[in-house]
Amino acid sequence: MHKIVILDRATLAPQIRVRRPDFDHELVEHAHTAPDQVVERLTGATIAVTNKVRLTVEVLERLPDLKLIAVAATGTDCVDTAYCRRHGIAVSNIRGYAVSTVPEHTFALILALRRSIVGFREDVLNGEWQKSGQFCFFNHPIRDLRGARLGIVGEGVLGQRVAELGRAFGMIPLFTAHKGKSGLGPLYTPWDEVLETSDVITLHSPLTPETRGMIGLSEFRRMKRKPLIVNTARGGLVVEADLVAALNEGLISGAGFDVVETEPPAPANPLMSVAGRPNVIVTPHVAWASDEAQQSLADQLIDNIENFAAGRPSNLVP
Repeated sequence: MHKIVILDRATLAPQIRVRRPDFDHELVEHAHTAPDQVVERLTGATIAVTNKVRLTVEVLERLPDLKLIAVAATGTDCVDTAYCRRHGIAVSNIRGYAVSTVPEHTFALILALRRSIVGFREDVLNGEWQKSGQFCFFNHPIRDLRGARLGIVGEGVLGQRVAELGRAFGMIPLFTAHKGKSGLGPLYTPWDEVLETSDVITLHSPLTPETRGMIGLSEFRRMKRKPLIVNTARGGLVVEADLVAALNEGLISGAGFDVVETEPPAPANPLMSVAGRPNVIVTPHVAWASDEAQQSLADQLIDNIENFAAGRPSNLVP
């Protein structure tokens, strides 16, 4: 009989149903798990479920019964997968569940910032409409999407869907070649050209040693059209202090971030110092989290566990 331990159930909303696997098992759920609780809670477990709780070498080498780590997310950087490969621990992840929710959140940020929705809402609440003495007022810039150049960093399913939505608005999508790379073919626009000619730049790349800090002050200084910067991928892709400097220097027109480098952010996080500005929107890593997407994730998570127990594992991470 498998013992299944869910380490961080609270990373899925309460209304999301996580069904019990259809085989003989013992199931233990924890809303949250601190680093010093992981070994104790997983002792004797054969299947661990984690979203963000880290399973390091130091933890895994003390869990000889573990057979499967079912990650309740796409990214598996919270698991030492190299150790798992060496010791025969299977790792599965979730795929394809966010194809609608993340692109829609991306465009919610783009539309809100291009049309200064936040600034105008604050003005209305503060009585600026009455003070204007007329039917409208123009305290903030308003820009159409039609004809704007949409630089997309990341050519996976999310980047492709963002491009589709951009075309529907009449935007011109540009998939950027990887930073420092050339010869990737005619479907890609050179990195420098995307930086220099985009009106909106949106990030949909994984966080790897190669992509960490890919946009810093030197890149911001080459953004001739003062674009919006939107990040619904990973916080570490952008140097956060440099983003604030770019906003302060007027190198970019605004920023919409759903992610920061360390989550939740510390009070001293650079983005927190500018989060109240009308041209900045920071959301708490919820681009993935529509009810529909979360339910799809939960269903796929249990599918992966059931398939593993049945001897036909799915979504294994190489």
